[in-house]
Amino acid sequence: MAATKRKRRGGLAVQAKKPKRNEKDAKQPAKLRDVAEEVEEEERNRIPGPVCKGKWKNKERILIFSSRGINFRTRHLMQDLRMLMPHSKADTKMDRKDKLFVINEVCEMKNCNKCIYFEAKKKQDLYMWLSNSPHGPSAKFLVQNIHTLAELKMTGNCLKGSRPLLSFDPAFDELPHYALLKELLIQIFSTPRYHPKSQPFVDHVFTFTILDNRIWFRNFQIIEEDAALVEIGPRFVLNLIKIFQGSFGGPTLYENPHYQSPNMHRRVIRSITAAKYKEKQQVKEAQKMKKKEPKTILPHDPTADVFVIPAEEKPVEIQWVKPEPKVDLKARKKRIYKRQRKLKQKMKSGNAK
Repeated sequence: MAATKRKRRGGLAVQAKKPKRNEKDAKQPAKLRDVAEEVEEEERNRIPGPVCKGKWKNKERILIFSSRGINFRTRHLMQDLRMLMPHSKADTKMDRKDKLFVINEVCEMKNCNKCIYFEAKKKQDLYMWLSNSPHGPSAKFLVQNIHTLAELKMTGNCLKGSRPLLSFDPAFDELPHYALLKELLIQIFSTPRYHPKSQPFVDHVFTFTILDNRIWFRNFQIIEEDAALVEIGPRFVLNLIKIFQGSFGGPTLYENPHYQSPNMHRRVIRSITAAKYKEKQQVKEAQKMKKKEPKTILPHDPTADVFVIPAEEKPVEIQWVKPEPKVDLKARKKRIYKRQRKLKQKMKSGNAK
């Protein structure tokens, strides 16, 4: 057999055979077009959600926890603050025997640079520490007049995780220790911009007001229509005790001269009640002594009877007849009733015969 020559493929272009179209394949593109048109219409009508295109730079993290021995109201206050502050973290309760410097290590483990620590004493006194960990400064407050969200039942409401406005009293700029507290409160309570857990809305206000040498905290909702304020809660009062240079200790920068400890306050109240009781006892003893003392007889004053008119003397009458006895009306009524009853019985017996 003679060898056959192979054809080169470069000479002629081989055309591929077109596949046969079925009726089902022809209907599929039309369906896909209809679905695409419906999706486009839905995207046009859909309201786009809030998208944070910025970068999270201010990485403030707040550790909120407490010591053992707190009551239910303090626990609810902690939960309310955690709910209002999306940049906060929680931790287990700390033992009372541990020193406060341990909190700096806990903050470092939790990757937090600010701390709100609630310290309970005698199951009735509550103290709050605001600290910039680990270098300071820190401030210690006595917390009074606590009212939680569940307790108040206010009409205001806000979006969970939204960023608040911070409103400060003008008195914060007048004194240096209040200016330091203002900066500390701004760094703790302000939600960082573009935080992953925060919402890009501003619909409530935290107000810090100075009255009677105390800081009053309130939370209000901003109504969109007329920018009116409606309280949400919680609410509490901070009575400043000391400001320290370090975190949970160190040199004292400021000490409140108007502060009175709860123990001293209770002691004053007890002393006031005891003084009232002692006063009553002294009055009773004085009255007893007066009764025991002999009465002083004053000499007769002859001029005292000058204007006295003597009374007319009545003639003495001797009664010879015995007075009539008093009529007992109840007994008389009973006797009359008995007589009538006897007459009725006689009449009935006579009719029966």
